[in-house]
Order: sequence, then C-alpha cells, then structure tokens
Amino acid sequence: MASSTVLVWFRNDLRLHDHEPLYRAWRSGLAIAAVYCYDPRQFGHTAQGFPKTGAWRANFLRQGVQNLAENLQKIGNKLLVTTGLPEQVIPQIAERVNAKTVYYHREVTQEELDVERSLIKELAIFSIQAEGYWGSTLYHPEDLPFFIQDLPDLFTNFRKSVEKKKISIRPCFSTPSPLPPSPDAQLTLTPPPSEFFPAATMDSRSVLAFQGGETAGLARLQSYFWDGDRLKSYKETRNGMVGADYSSKFSPWLALGCLSPRFIYQEVKRYEQERISNDSTYWLIFELMWRDFFRFVAQKYGNRLFDRGGLLNKKLPWQQDQVRFELWRSGQTGYPLVDANMQELNLTGFMSNRGRQNVASFLCKNLGIDWRWGAEWFESCLIDYDVCSNWGNWNYTAGIGNDARDFRYFNIPKQSQQYDPQGDYLRYWLPELKNLPGEKIHQPWLLSATEQKQWGVQLGVDYPRPCVDFHQSVEARRKIEQVGVIT
Repeated sequence: MASSTVLVWFRNDLRLHDHEPLYRAWRSGLAIAAVYCYDPRQFGHTAQGFPKTGAWRANFLRQGVQNLAENLQKIGNKLLVTTGLPEQVIPQIAERVNAKTVYYHREVTQEELDVERSLIKELAIFSIQAEGYWGSTLYHPEDLPFFIQDLPDLFTNFRKSVEKKKISIRPCFSTPSPLPPSPDAQLTLTPPPSEFFPAATMDSRSVLAFQGGETAGLARLQSYFWDGDRLKSYKETRNGMVGADYSSKFSPWLALGCLSPRFIYQEVKRYEQERISNDSTYWLIFELMWRDFFRFVAQKYGNRLFDRGGLLNKKLPWQQDQVRFELWRSGQTGYPLVDANMQELNLTGFMSNRGRQNVASFLCKNLGIDWRWGAEWFESCLIDYDVCSNWGNWNYTAGIGNDARDFRYFNIPKQSQQYDPQGDYLRYWLPELKNLPGEKIHQPWLLSATEQKQWGVQLGVDYPRPCVDFHQSVEARRKIEQVGVIT
C-alpha cells in the first residue's frame, strides 16, 4: 500500500507563508497532496442576478491559484487543481492518494460552513479525519478576552478591550521548504471552464495593475512599506482617491489569503523598529482590527448579516426601485462623487474606502433602496470582495448594524469638496466634466445656462441632472430614522 498522505485543501488562503495547515502537514513528515477546487457555485449568480464572482475577481483568483502552483513547485510539490463541489471532490482525491487527514483553514459564513460540514461527513465514510485551523485574522479567537457570543457590538469597545488586555498577536508560521513531492496517483482532474474567467481589460486609469497571487502581494508590501516608504504617512493619505499609493491596497491579497494579516502586522512592527513608529503605523494595524471585527461579527450573528433587517433586525422600509438602482449602478445619478466612484468600480473592480462609504450612503440614505442590492453589486464587482467586511460595512451604512447612532449619512457635496477640492478625481473618471473649474465641478446642477455653454457641458445631455434632490431625500429618510449626520 502507498505511504500515508496529508491532503491540504486551499481555499481563501492562497499563500505559503503563515499557513498553519501547510506547516502542520510539512511537520508531519508525510507526503503532501495540495489541492485547490474551483466551486461552480461561486461562479453562479446573486439573488439579484449579478455574477457572484465578476470578471475582475475571477481573473485575480485565477492568477492567485496559478501563482500558488508555481510557488509550490519551487519547493518540490505540485498543486492539484480541479473543479466541482469540494465536499464531493476532496474526499475522492483524499481516498485515491491514501490521505489519512485533510487540513484546511476554517471560514465563518453559511455557504462556506455548509461545505465544511458536508466535507467532514463525506470524509468520515472513508475513515479520513478533517482538521480545520484558524488563519484569517490578526487576533486568534481563542485569545480574545471574551467568547465570540459576547463580542462587543461596537468596534470601539472591541478595540479598547483587546488593547487594554494587551492581547498579543500570534507569530507567523514558518514557510515550509522543501516539501515532499505529491503522491504519485492516477487522478482525473477537471479544469475550470473558460466561462469562469470572462475576458476583461482593466481600464488604464486603475489605481494599480492588480495581479493575483502571493508573489505580487508580497511585492506590493515591499513597494509600499520599504521601497516607497509610504507607511509613515498612511493616516494622512488614506482618504485619497487618485493614484497607487494613497493607501496600502493590500485588501485584494488579504481577501484571497495571498497575504496573511499577521505577516503584515509583523512587517509593521519591523518598520516601526527600523524606520518610524507613529500614528500612521498604528492606523494600519487599526484597519486590520476593523477587518477582524467584521469577521468576528459574522461569527456571532450568522445569517442575520444578510437579512433585510440586518444585525439589529430593524424593520425599515426599503425601495425596490430598479430604475434608480440602475442609475446608481451605472454611475448616472447626477452626483459627480457618486458617479465617478461607480465608474471606477465598474471599469476596474476597485474603489477607495472613502468612495465606498459615500456611494453606499447615497443608495441607502438618499435613494432608500434595499441595501442588499448594493451589497450584491459590490460582491459581484469588487476585486477585494470579502464576505464579512462587505456585508458588515453595508449593515453599518444602512443603519442596521454595528453603529452607535441610529441614523447617519454622508453629505456628499461637502465630502466631494473636502476630499477632492480641485476636482481631480472627478475629472479623471468623468471626462464630460473636465472643463469645469474646481468650485463648480462638485455641484454641476447649479450651473446656469450661460455657464453650461461656457464650459461645454449641457445638463441632461452631456451629464445627467440629479436623480433626487439631495437634502430633500435625506430629510425624507430621516423621518423614519433618528437624527445623526456625518458631514
């Protein structure tokens, strides 16, 4: 009989560094079968009929899997790539390669948990064990000063609690090298169909030429932290919207596990020792803590994260207005800050954090449209889609999630002037407004007929008139929610 094997099932953890399942398999001394399985369900459609994994993320994922295969090959192993339902395919491969155990990283939301549970049942038929490990957050849930069911509902309370208790971040697992070769087994692997990866040419205006995979993720960290020395000013620049380096842009690689959050933390600490320790270095860790928080929230609340009433089970009326939703989705609302950001999302799969907050606020607080439609569109488009962060943030914006105030909205004309004072970002994505001076571009609906002619933009022809009155629409929404505002 062939020697025993450990099967390592890769999921949203496409890396070799800080990978506990791979590390444990390596330390076992047994042969290692590394497997990635494309799940057709992830390439289906959302409730509103959007592609569940849109073109940008699909191709980023493909690149990540290819890079994982290349990196495994460099250290002596081979990635077995196949397609099918993991709970059916993984046990079949495990049985063929004489695996006694399957190691994998655990997830927290329903679809992924269902797969895990089904997989464990199927493996038991072959007397194969399954061992799941935690590897997606900065803090390990077992180290938190509370049980998940007692997680504070406000981020500030969560942050203060872990900081007060001085909860330490566990060290990264070593990158194994070399690995034993893959077991020699005659396997029939099903390659993913080409329709999983629709052709898509990213707009040349994209903030970054995003390339999937651990190698590109590590290169981005090297570029942002060390070569460009950008971390020292992260807090001051992070609300930008134009260019590659106003923020770290780590999120796509974090979302697919090409970068470990603990490795980023480790590098921040090294930067603080070798370069500078300031508010900016702390703030990047602060943002990683937000990411942790949303993942733990998803653990605590389960499917309430996706319910119409959200985490608070709040009964708010939401419009099912397809016409206005299409204006929002296509960037034709008549509000330049909203439209420019939606154009960027649709053409590149990315949008700044500041942009996401504003467009989500407009959908919920001005148009009053079902927030889940927006969450699904983000799920489809975003190259850095993370189920917990995306749906957690949409709960927050819709006023049905983790928020200290019952009602808050973004004053979009004011935000536009504050964060893009000269209108550079707006002109970048809305060339029809390129001739408007900075003080005029933020509210083109105020242009007189003479000004429209002067600057070559005709409202309702070259650029749409506002689909709603901003302040009236907010006030209408305010009547059903309590007062609170972000300006």
